[in-house]
Amino acid sequence: MSTLAAAPPDLAAYCTDVARRARAASRALAVVPAARKDAWLGAAADALDERADEILAANEKDLAGAVAASPTPAQVDRLRLTPARLHAAAAGLRDVAALPDPVGQIRSSTVRPNGLEIHKVGVPLGVIFFIYESRPNVTVDAAGLCVKSGNAVILRGGREALHSNIALHHVLAEGLTDAGLPADAVQLVTTTDRAAVGHFLRMNEWIDLAIPRGGEGLIRRVAEEARMPVLKHYKGNCHVYVEKSADPDMAERIVVNGKCQRPGVCNAVESLLVDAAVAPAFLPRVADALRRRGVELRGCPVTRRHVPDAAAATEEDFAAEFLDLILSIKVVDGLEEAVAHVNRYGSGHTDAIVTNDLTAARHFTAAVDSSAVMVNASTRFNDGGELGLGAEIGISTDKFHARGPCGLLELTSYKYIVYGEGQVRGG
Repeated sequence: MSTLAAAPPDLAAYCTDVARRARAASRALAVVPAARKDAWLGAAADALDERADEILAANEKDLAGAVAASPTPAQVDRLRLTPARLHAAAAGLRDVAALPDPVGQIRSSTVRPNGLEIHKVGVPLGVIFFIYESRPNVTVDAAGLCVKSGNAVILRGGREALHSNIALHHVLAEGLTDAGLPADAVQLVTTTDRAAVGHFLRMNEWIDLAIPRGGEGLIRRVAEEARMPVLKHYKGNCHVYVEKSADPDMAERIVVNGKCQRPGVCNAVESLLVDAAVAPAFLPRVADALRRRGVELRGCPVTRRHVPDAAAATEEDFAAEFLDLILSIKVVDGLEEAVAHVNRYGSGHTDAIVTNDLTAARHFTAAVDSSAVMVNASTRFNDGGELGLGAEIGISTDKFHARGPCGLLELTSYKYIVYGEGQVRGG
């Protein structure tokens, strides 16, 4: 297995070599038949299952190293691999293999009056620089999605997950050449020198897209320094609005799941909005359910009248991505105030309404400006695998070039292919 690499003596030269090899690999990968890519995905999935013990052992080293930094439970959860999570990552590769190949896919065709056939055809983006923190399972998702979509990927995980990422990369990369794919299609940056990120972000002649996935500080740094396009979301301040017609049992399930299932991820609920008409009955019951699960509640003055032990919420709380068992709560006077609150404090990531009023649901989904809007479902479903994309490389809150979970289609562009029979353009 790969071991931790020493820092390269010439960091700039090292980064340039990685990027150049990725560019060469992307040229070769762009014309590889889908069957070869799918064969690699299947073999990689099998290898992850078969070699789970060594991957989990590497992850234990990272978890042991994290203890010295006194991480929060949510931070530990993001770093931890379990047999179930590793098996889910392998299943994700199989799901990606089963999806149609977007490369070469004809997205539209027309025939002009002069006989020219115009085809809009899917093509890879080229080379993707993927920089991410914690969550080593995304190493698998990113590699699988990039290869299937015909892109070479440069993976740069966080120092805290280095042992895990090296183990995962070793398993993924060793089958590339056996499947007839370029060996440099999936490369892992093993130096922990933060200056390496800056070098890669300046290499727009070799790298076509940067994707940061992690804390807001990382994403802002990448957005500010990158000379190539960046696919990003800064934070996930996700809301659930319990509208006055909502079924209270359903609303409680959705709030508790969204907040408590995995509080340290970007599609977890951070803020609860409750219609004033149902607040007296609903707030005490949902507060009790959340309190039993260790959630700290921070509420507006009206909330605190119904939940006296809630702390006073500040403006910063309503705008916060806690990534922890903390929830802000606001009582609102109807649908319009709920929409206004979400659009003011939200991050454009994921927001949900719980309602039995179809008109209210339609207005909320039209008026809330987010990458995904849920009706009577948990915000946790804004995820590539859950939405049928096989996996995701990230969730974009931008509006160009992709929005929401980014899977195969979002990792491609297109070009026009024109067939003629000698036509020339007249004056």
